[in-house]
Amino acid sequence: MTPVEPRVLSGTSKLAGIIGWPVKQSRSPRLHGFWLARHGIDGAYVPLPVAPENLATAVRALRDLGFRGGNVTIPHKESVVSVCDRLEPPARRAGAVNTLVFEDDGTIVGTNTDGLGFVSGLAQAVPDYAPADGPAVLLGAGGGARAVAAALLDAGCPEVILYNRTKARAEALAAALGKGATVGECGSNEGLARAALVVNTTSLGMSGQPPLELPLEALPPSAVVADIVYVPRTTRLLAAAAARGHRTMGGLAMLLHQAKLGFRSWFGVEPVVDEALERFVAGDIPER
Repeated sequence: MTPVEPRVLSGTSKLAGIIGWPVKQSRSPRLHGFWLARHGIDGAYVPLPVAPENLATAVRALRDLGFRGGNVTIPHKESVVSVCDRLEPPARRAGAVNTLVFEDDGTIVGTNTDGLGFVSGLAQAVPDYAPADGPAVLLGAGGGARAVAAALLDAGCPEVILYNRTKARAEALAAALGKGATVGECGSNEGLARAALVVNTTSLGMSGQPPLELPLEALPPSAVVADIVYVPRTTRLLAAAAARGHRTMGGLAMLLHQAKLGFRSWFGVEPVVDEALERFVAGDIPER
């Protein structure tokens, strides 16, 4: 048997990780581990389970221990904002941080790559779509909706129409986003009838959650349908949209593309999202 060459970290290894509570479900260690191996980088990306009451202490400790930064996931994306010394414009716009960079002088910089990851993933998955093509309908009004809506508006989308079960929450988000953000009436298909893009930013359709019910017959045939859920890879919404001939994008694309900026900041290499990466990260994710 050919001996396996162990991967050994050095005393100058570049370190990053993902902070969450829990964090065991995250695909990010698998994703960044693939890129580290591909580029032969002396470094590691590790899961970091941090309880909410320990968040500030943990972030500063990671900085002091020599970490380059890390990702932030549920439930810390909004609360970590107060731990940052500086926020990049995407984080201020989204009101949340998903990526931390620790600068050489100890400054903790927070940014948000979720929206950029969505737009970048959509450009790769549906290259003939552009945000300027027409209104986008977003289902949900949480952190994911805010990041995606802000990125679409910044990329030239003329209108983002927010639909949420709690209308007051959608109205608050629309007010925070400003020009171009409007609120749709639940039960009305008026927004869907004008949509160039529909995005599910809720957890509906995720494995273990109820499916998302949406009247796709109200959509123009040219509309693109996207979902930020990636477990399963093809949700019932995406399957139904594809059956009607709509162009679609699953949530895995957003996950992969949002990771690029952080990897470049921590490890000094511009990574590429390709089929090999997608197959590896998808791993045991069910197709349906």
